[in-house]
Parts: sequence; structure tokens; C-alpha cells
Amino acid sequence: MTNVGVVGASGYTGLELIKMLLTHPNFVLKYLATTKGDSVIEALHPSLVDVISYPVEKASVESVAEQCDLVFLALPHKASMGFAKGLIAKGVKVVDLSADYRLELETYEAVYCEHEDRENLDKSVYALIEYYREALKTTKLAAGPGCYPTATLLGILPFVSFLEADAPLFVDAKSGLTGAGKKLAETSHFVNINENMFAYNPLVHRHSFEIAEKIEKIKGVSLNVNFVPHLIPVTRGELISVYATLKEDIDPIEILKKQYEDDPFIRIREEPVDLKSVAGTHFCDIFAKRNKNGLFVNIAIDNILRGASSQAMVAANLMCGLPEGTGIPTIAYVP
Repeated sequence: MTNVGVVGASGYTGLELIKMLLTHPNFVLKYLATTKGDSVIEALHPSLVDVISYPVEKASVESVAEQCDLVFLALPHKASMGFAKGLIAKGVKVVDLSADYRLELETYEAVYCEHEDRENLDKSVYALIEYYREALKTTKLAAGPGCYPTATLLGILPFVSFLEADAPLFVDAKSGLTGAGKKLAETSHFVNINENMFAYNPLVHRHSFEIAEKIEKIKGVSLNVNFVPHLIPVTRGELISVYATLKEDIDPIEILKKQYEDDPFIRIREEPVDLKSVAGTHFCDIFAKRNKNGLFVNIAIDNILRGASSQAMVAANLMCGLPEGTGIPTIAYVP
């Protein structure tokens, strides 16, 4: 058995990690913390009353190292790197859900802030499971991808070698409100989002740099990524539509089936995808179609599971020598 902790237990991703850990056959929940501490988990998440009662401490590297073999850091960027550096030095395996270890140094510092742990940044493994599975089995530090990049990359990577490299790549992305986190904001106020939908940070969102960087790193091709995220009035779920230009005739569905034939959590659909079929699961559903040299790729994931917590749990499974599907949710919240 592996003793596991969650730092950042008060947020949505922290809650999803706790829910999976409560039924995980190989991981034992030993530590819960926030930056403030002095609480119990059922007070932070009333849905857990009569399910679990557990103290929530103020996060401490020393306490984690004493109690845990592996820890999930469900913290904002910049906060994670301070904890991760100390934990790795003490031999604790780390799965980081923030942006702190998922980008190359130059990209990170251009779009976030100065990096405080360059040594471990170079050792981290990007936890896009289907493309870094083997590397995750031997790493001490897994860096969870962003939710938008997860869905976009899983959809477009199989087609990169068939695309016109000089043509722009357009990514139309729509996410539920949980993607904005618990922090109060005018854009997520009920009267603003109810029966409404809008784009935010079009073409300059941080995830556009992550998408472009990983396409080049994985496929060796530099593409002009035009990424436009939208907030939609649903609780969870993410729907991505990618538009690209082909340089040759292909059968998009066959390309996808061949790419992901051995990947149990990728489902290739024959019709456009939807949010409900993936909500509450680790599945990524993908559909693709072409019109002459125009390519349309349609992807759906649960933004706080496949886009964050369940992808982090799969990374932890691989880091601990377990089958990747151990303890991973597969039943959708339907209806």
C-alpha cells in the first residue's frame, strides 16, 4: 500500500482526488492540507459528511514527508513549486496539478512568473498519459497538463503530420464553470453566466502557449495556434472544436482508431461528441471529419477529472507501478 496526501484539499480538484482516494485499492489517504489548515474535510466539503471525517492541516513539507510516499499538489501556480522542491528533496513522489512544472522554462517565465525550481523543472514529466506513459513510470515528479491542452492535444496530435504547417490552427474551446475554480469572480456570478456564454482572453490565453509548445515537442512541428476559450453555463465538462487545413487525403476516423487502439480511456466516436457522456469519468471522446482539405476535430472531457484530477491519479498509478485504470471513474453522470 502507498500512503498518499493531498495539499490543496479545499478546491474542486482536491475534492475529486479525495473521492477517488476513498475507494482506491492501493492508495491510503494519510494527509490533507490547505495553506490555512485548522479545519476538517467535511466542513470544507459538506458532501463528505458521514462519508469521511478527517483533519485538514496547514500545509507543511515536513508533515507530508513524515506521512506520505506520494502527494498531490492541487495548488495555484507559483505556490506548488515551493512545496514540490522540498518534498522531492525528502524523497516524496509529487504529482503537481498546477502549471509550475508543465512548461519549458522560457515559456513558463514568459506567461507566468520567474521559476524558483529550475532543477526539478528539467526532471518533470508532462502527464499527458497517452504520450508520456513510459516516462511516467520512472519519474518522481509528474506535471499535470492544463484541461484545455489535454483535450486539444489528444484530439489534434494524431493529425499533425497531415496538416499544412503554414496554415493557422483554430481551437474553439468551451468549459464549464468548475474550470474557473472556487474563487468568486464577476464572470462566474450566476446573473452573468446563467443563460449566457462568452469568450475570454481570446488568442492570448496561457494555454495557447502550452498547446503550441507540446505540439512542437511531441511532433516536431511548429503550428500557429489560435486558441479561444469560452465560459458556458454548465457545472463540469469541456467541449473543444479544432479547425485545421490538411495537406493530403486521409480518413480521420481511421487515423484516430489507429493512434489510440491500445488506449483504454480514449473513445473514438462516429458522431460529434457531447459533455454528458464523459461527465464524471476519465474518458476522452473524440470525433473527426474532413471536407476536402478542411479538418474538424471534436473532443469532450470532464474538465476537473480528465482535465485535472483523474489524469493526476493515473499518473500516480503509473509512478507506483500500478495499472493505469486502478481506481479511475468510468461511469458517466447521465442523465
